[in-house]
Amino acid sequence: MVETEGAELTIADQLPLKSTVWWSALALAPLLFANGRSSVAVAAWLAPIFLLRLVRSLSPRLGLPLAWLLLTGAFLFQFRGMVPVPGFWYIVIAIAYGLVETIPFALDRFAAHRISGFASTLVLPCGWVLTEYLAATFTPYGSWGAAAYSQHENLTLLQIMSITGLYGVSFLIAWFAAVCNWAWENRFEWSGIRHGVAWMAAGTVAVCFYGGARLGLTPPDAQTVRIASLTKPDIELIPSQEVAQRVMSGATTADDLEEIRRRGRAINDDLMRRSDREALAGARVVFWGESNAFSIKEDEPLLIRHGIELARARGIYLGMGLATWNPESSSPLENKIVLIAPSGDVAWESLKANPVPGSEAAMSARDDGRIRVIETPYGRISSAICFDMDFPGLLKQAGRLHTDVMLVPSNDWREIDPWHSEMARFRSIEQGFNMVRHASNGLSIATDYQGRVLSRMDHFMTADRVMISEVPTRGIDTVYSRIGDVFSWLCIATLLGLIVLSRRR
Repeated sequence: MVETEGAELTIADQLPLKSTVWWSALALAPLLFANGRSSVAVAAWLAPIFLLRLVRSLSPRLGLPLAWLLLTGAFLFQFRGMVPVPGFWYIVIAIAYGLVETIPFALDRFAAHRISGFASTLVLPCGWVLTEYLAATFTPYGSWGAAAYSQHENLTLLQIMSITGLYGVSFLIAWFAAVCNWAWENRFEWSGIRHGVAWMAAGTVAVCFYGGARLGLTPPDAQTVRIASLTKPDIELIPSQEVAQRVMSGATTADDLEEIRRRGRAINDDLMRRSDREALAGARVVFWGESNAFSIKEDEPLLIRHGIELARARGIYLGMGLATWNPESSSPLENKIVLIAPSGDVAWESLKANPVPGSEAAMSARDDGRIRVIETPYGRISSAICFDMDFPGLLKQAGRLHTDVMLVPSNDWREIDPWHSEMARFRSIEQGFNMVRHASNGLSIATDYQGRVLSRMDHFMTADRVMISEVPTRGIDTVYSRIGDVFSWLCIATLLGLIVLSRRR
């Protein structure tokens, strides 16, 4: 489809309503499965092809609002049940994400047709990287919604993240859509598109060759350490909904606190007993799921002392996934991991850096957001808590600290199982650490630094809910851990240059 300088597509205002409906349906069908709970890897590659075709075939005043509606509707389907907010706010979030995801198509619609040749295909992928990078850096949901997560089963493709981070995969998906549309608009005439297709093919082959070479030539070869991770027993901490309401409003009675204490002691004693059992069975590192142990603030020193006694007696590193309730604070919940060394020293008490937006964020205390690391005979061990793993910027610290083993106490729910665990694997590849992510109410997995799954445990299919993992004790320094988001900034700089070029023409 050819345009004169400064003109809009002449087909736009004559495109029949029936054709618009058909094109919308053709775009929406794969878009529904391009991300989220029901993602299909190939759908993520097909959806932007047809959506871009639709946007380019309509005037901006019609095509862009239509794309926004389609992306918003797709988000509502893709992430149903995965965002823990009431229905109205979920719709608001979907509308906002739909708007953000429309930006790359808007940039392409206004700039690509003013750029001659194959360079025009770079507007969409560079715009895509821009929006995903800004979303992951500045929004409270981090990297949720990134297109790359749809490819979690393709380890060969994902190895490029050790250089580019998450955004290299998203770039390829968007670039493929742009090249397909460029060939389409050139009527698939081979003489006119062969060089561009060759560039696209060469780039894809290079990425796949690198991924295969990395998997084959640099696999983990270090000794392993036995890590046991545990989920608390099925004991309800809060006895009733009425008590829960009094806890949330700060109106708990003495009887409420005593009953919660009693239940908390039963949970904590069970975790200690089973941790002792796993230490005797050979585990050198033992840790608990997110907020699995519970303590009132004034009782916390006693609970930690019990952990110190266990770690010292069995010569283990004990990671206590702990929820401490401080009724005197305006942010009463301390969601943290307390890591105790075999010497009995407390290596750190690290709070969750990014509480989930909503009720958790409203009640949670926060610290400085630093990733801690400790040198051990089993490598450099670090930790992050659940939702923290969805923020690539935060986990850059782990790469800079040369982390070998990352402990990730987590707590999920059915709708994000196993999606949330798959997301965490991406940080392993990006930053070069081995990871054990233990998820209460979800899928627990251990992976090496190339994203291979070493062990897994489904919370809903297991009775004892203990995962045993043999994890390599050495990670690897990745290019991405050294240079950071250079690829993203190159994409942003390229986009700015293309926009300037399009305006001059």
